[in-house]
Amino acid sequence: MKLLICTQAVDSDDPTLGFFVRWIEEFSKRCEKVTVICLRKGEYSLPDNVKVFEIGKTVGSMQKAVKFFSLAWKQRHNYNAIFVHMNPEYIVVSGLLWRLLNKRIALWYTHKSVNLKLRLAAFLSDIIFTASRESFRLRSSKVRVMGHGIDTEFFSPDPSVARGSWALSVGRLMKSKRHDLAIRAAADDCKELRIIGDGPERESLEALVRELGARVRFLGGLTQAHLRDEYRKAAYLIHTSETGSLDKVVLEALACGLPVRTNDPALRALENASPAYIHEHHSLQGLITAIMGALS
Repeated sequence: MKLLICTQAVDSDDPTLGFFVRWIEEFSKRCEKVTVICLRKGEYSLPDNVKVFEIGKTVGSMQKAVKFFSLAWKQRHNYNAIFVHMNPEYIVVSGLLWRLLNKRIALWYTHKSVNLKLRLAAFLSDIIFTASRESFRLRSSKVRVMGHGIDTEFFSPDPSVARGSWALSVGRLMKSKRHDLAIRAAADDCKELRIIGDGPERESLEALVRELGARVRFLGGLTQAHLRDEYRKAAYLIHTSETGSLDKVVLEALACGLPVRTNDPALRALENASPAYIHEHHSLQGLITAIMGALS
């Protein structure tokens, strides 16, 4: 198969999207050729059968759309299927072209928001992949629930690393992640809490820390390697997100052997899942194999 991948960033050092470089690498192992179109590219190392094209984040929305369509057209002979990751606007822009060219279109989407762009992309897609039933809110016979793909070769325990006594909370600093509950829980337990992530709620969370006199360290956004180090060193992960979907942070932590405490009843069965369980049921390698099977 020759595959076109459309995504936001190809950058191993990106705190939020760095993981996707490994997705591309896994796709490349199963494809003759992989073409990637992204808004921004940074540091990455990928096999020779992968070619990455950058649109550029600084241009306006219309310019982005025109440049994307132009690249999709110029590269049309280099792919026979499309995998769009979390950016339905790519399908809105080029979905009709791909339909006319008889290219198979797949969308990966894991977010509770539903808007016109998503509805149009879902209509034009042949298949829609998502992590859990809660992470795609449109009803469609095209939806396939796949679970998250955790790179269990990368996120793994390290017995040589001694665990500390502090708790960890990971995720964007936004209201839906409810880091405030993690701060209150750590304060009640007299535990140090380390928070990984950036976002608009940092100032209010810092104010809460001062109010409670809690011991909290804000580590900001971390690369995948530094995030893995924190999973390996902490005593446990506090998961307080109210997004209502399966959070890959929980699976990454468990893959590193880190116990999880969560307020989500749907996730409590996973609180003490072993790294072996995560590898068997939620590995990136298994996910990409399943996606390729569905695309073929």
